[in-house]
Amino acid sequence: MYKSSNDNALKYHEGGKIATQVTKPCDTQNDLSLAYTPGVAIPCKEIQRDPSLAYKYTAKGNLVAVISDGSAVLGLGDIGALAGKPVMEGKAVLFKKFADVDAIDILINEKDPDKIVDICASISDTFGGINLEDISAPRCFEIEKKLQERVNIPVMHDDQHGTAIITTAGLMNVLEITGKDVEKIKIVVIGAGAAGIACAKMYQNFGAKNIVMIDSKGILTTKRTDLNEHKREFAIDTDDTTLEEAMNGADMMLGLSGPDLVSADMVKSMADNPIIFACSNPTPEIMPEVAHAVRDDLIMGTGRSDFPNQVNNVLGFPFIFRGALDVRASKITENMKLAAAVALANLAKEPIPYYVKAAYDDPDLKYGKYHIIPKPFNKEICIWVSAAVAEAAIKDGVADVENFDLEAYKKHLRSQMYLNHEYDQES
Repeated sequence: MYKSSNDNALKYHEGGKIATQVTKPCDTQNDLSLAYTPGVAIPCKEIQRDPSLAYKYTAKGNLVAVISDGSAVLGLGDIGALAGKPVMEGKAVLFKKFADVDAIDILINEKDPDKIVDICASISDTFGGINLEDISAPRCFEIEKKLQERVNIPVMHDDQHGTAIITTAGLMNVLEITGKDVEKIKIVVIGAGAAGIACAKMYQNFGAKNIVMIDSKGILTTKRTDLNEHKREFAIDTDDTTLEEAMNGADMMLGLSGPDLVSADMVKSMADNPIIFACSNPTPEIMPEVAHAVRDDLIMGTGRSDFPNQVNNVLGFPFIFRGALDVRASKITENMKLAAAVALANLAKEPIPYYVKAAYDDPDLKYGKYHIIPKPFNKEICIWVSAAVAEAAIKDGVADVENFDLEAYKKHLRSQMYLNHEYDQES
């Protein structure tokens, strides 16, 4: 269960949550001469000669910028860049804790998309990747697209793609458990913001044909004249307008909206063996106990850690960037995202490590309707997801390494997670 209070939360964040770590000795005169002048001039000249050597002689290859304008922070909305800093620091904590990726938060007090792109592009040489965070739709689509076109490092707006990857993994396993066909199921997406649209696109890439998307004014239909270009892509020809009508016969409901929007009667009206991902936090679109009370064939997940099948973006972004950084990817492709989803789906079916069962006080935890996606503290996620992402980057031709050995890389990831050994990849 969630155990906290306002005082405890403030105490936890007091003084911030991240700091600089020095990785080389600086204790003697010789150390000082190597760390700074005159020794530092030598790698500078090498990088000037060959810019790719920045990955060898600096921290660039393991450094991600977490960039936000604070316009869509968690469930708080447009609170401004500075007020969003605790969230961005938290993102950096998760990068380091779960995948040993160094990250630094950068707050941009600017709302003009083109100016944000300019700012990010101008500082991009510092980093191996850029994680855009908590930027409102539809601006976030434009910023991500334009920025990726201008830089040769991976850019990902996690609010879009993280939830898409993780819920796609869950959908894959539900389809296997229930025997349903992705091309035949009806999917209802409540919330047509950045995450909802990204999820719908990924479901389409996976094969989904029947997606009904809903915003605050109802179903996105071809009759509506108030839709932006991103919403128009999912407008359907129907006379239905309400959430109640959309839920009738639905095989899946994805909620990325607000609390208590879905009623028990709506759940009753869904198809056999439905899946519900109610991701509004802290209060889901429908509470699990309410949904399970009317459907014993339901498979359900939420965004909360105190219920089964938590849809938590920490299952994705640290390991996606880990794999992308390790092969010096220039972008994160659709195949890389899908590879991450497949890896998560497959890992959920593997025997669950003892330490995960202990962390959740559940010795009987196993694959099934209450475990369709891995738990965040499973160290195997880094091995499975990062390796899958790296391999997909190689296949898509967006990586910049030679003689990549997948099995050696998996071995390195395992040692990094369990033994913290070093790894050298030829480049």
